[in-house]
Amino acid sequence: MDRIFMENFRCFRKPQSARLAPLTLLVGENSTGKTSFLALVRALWRVAFQNEVPDFREEPYDLGTFSETVHDRGGRSKQPESFRAGIEYTDSNQVLAHDVTGMSFEVSFENRHGFPFPVLRRLATGNDWLEVDGPEGDMPDVKFGSRQETWELKSASSRPVYDPVPVRLEPVLSMLSIVGHVVDNENGQATLYLGMASSGTPYEGTLTRLKDVFFGTNSPFGYSFAGPDHRLPFAGAPVRSRPLRTYDPTRPRPDPEGEYIPTYLASLSQRDKEKWDFLKSALENFGQAAGLFDEISIKLLGLTEGTPFQIQVRKFGGRVKGPWRNLIDVGYGVSQTLPVLAELLDSESAPLFLLQQPEVHLHPSAQAALGSLFCSVAGPERQLIVETHSDYLLDRVRMDVRDKKTDLKPEDVSILYFERDGLEVNIHSLRLDEMGNVLDAPPGYRQFFMDEVTRSIGL
Repeated sequence: MDRIFMENFRCFRKPQSARLAPLTLLVGENSTGKTSFLALVRALWRVAFQNEVPDFREEPYDLGTFSETVHDRGGRSKQPESFRAGIEYTDSNQVLAHDVTGMSFEVSFENRHGFPFPVLRRLATGNDWLEVDGPEGDMPDVKFGSRQETWELKSASSRPVYDPVPVRLEPVLSMLSIVGHVVDNENGQATLYLGMASSGTPYEGTLTRLKDVFFGTNSPFGYSFAGPDHRLPFAGAPVRSRPLRTYDPTRPRPDPEGEYIPTYLASLSQRDKEKWDFLKSALENFGQAAGLFDEISIKLLGLTEGTPFQIQVRKFGGRVKGPWRNLIDVGYGVSQTLPVLAELLDSESAPLFLLQQPEVHLHPSAQAALGSLFCSVAGPERQLIVETHSDYLLDRVRMDVRDKKTDLKPEDVSILYFERDGLEVNIHSLRLDEMGNVLDAPPGYRQFFMDEVTRSIGL
C-alpha cells in the first residue's frame, strides 16, 4: 500500500491522506488517532482484498458502534451520515489484462443496525473504473467504464439485508479480479477485457454477456483475487501474553496478544526441526543485539508429544555460558517482545504487520535494536506499520538508513506525525533524506524533547 486517505473517520474530519511505505512509523501524543489509523488500515484490507464486511470491534481494536466511529464534533453538531476511506497501492503481480499497475480503492461506510457498513466501493486503475453500490438486496448495482463510455448494471433483487456481518458479496465485489480494459473493436461494439487472477489470462466478454459474467452462477472469476498477498494482516496488541513457568500445549490459534506463540514454538521444535533451527537462530541474533538473551530453548517435561513444556533463555558472560532460566524469571522484556519477534521472523508470516507499541517493557538499547530489526525485515514483500512512542527506535531507523545497514532506502520509510488540532487531528507525512534527517516536519514535531533537552542543560 502506497497511500491511505480518509474523511469523517473518528478524529479525522477533513479529507486528508498519508503516505505509506515498507516501513511506516506512527508518532504523536496519546489519543491522537494512531490506533484508529491501524484499525482503518485493517478494515480497508478486509473490504478491498478479502471481500468482507470489516468488524471495527475486532481485537485488538475496538472502535465501538457507528456513532463512535464516525467523526463527532460534539455539542449540537449533527454527526455525518457516512465516512469514507481508501487506499492506493501497486499491483506488483501485474495480473491485470493491461499494463497499468497503479490502483486506487475507495469505500463509503454508513450506519447499518448501529455498525459501519460498506455501501459504496470504487476501484480505479488508469482510465478504467468499477463502482459497486449496495448491497440493499442480494446483488449490488454496478457501474463501470473507461474514457470512452460508462455502463450500468442494475440489480433485479430488492430483498433487504438484515444481518450486517457477514454478508456474502457477489464475485463482482472481488474488484481486483475484474477491472480490466475497455476498447472499441472493429465493428464498433465495446468489449471489456478482464484480468483473471486464477489463471493470469484475460477474459473477454461483450456487453451483452456482462450480466452473466458478473452475476452468473458459472462466473469465471469465482472468488479468486488479484493484487497483493491476501493473507490477513497481523495486528499486534500493545500488551501481550503473561509468561508462565510451565505451559500446557493447546491448539495454536493466532491472537493479537501472542498467547499461542509458546505452543507454536514448542510444536515447531518437535515437528519441523529445520524451520525451528532457522527461527531459533533469528531469535537469538536479535536477543544478542538487544542484550536480552543469547540462547533460547524449549524444555519438554515429558517423553511424548503434547506434554507440558517450559521456555528457557540464558545469557553468556564472556566465554562462560550462564545458567538456563525460565521465561518467567527474566522479566517482562523477553516475554513481551517474543510474540512480535516470532511473527516478524517467521518466513511464512503475514505480508502486513500492524504493531502497537512493540517497545513495551524494553530497555532503550533493546528498543533501538527493534528499530534495526524493522529495517531488516521491511521491504516489498512485508510492510510494517508501527505505532511507537520510542525515540530510540525512531532514531535507530534513521541511522540505519543513513548508514545503509540494510537495503531500506530513505523513500522506503514514512514517518506519520499525528498532531492534535482542537477536536481534530492532522496527519503530517514526513520523509527521510540520505543523511537520515527528517524532512517536512511541522514546528511542533518533537518540540517536547527539545524543550526537555534545553531545560536539562540549563538554558
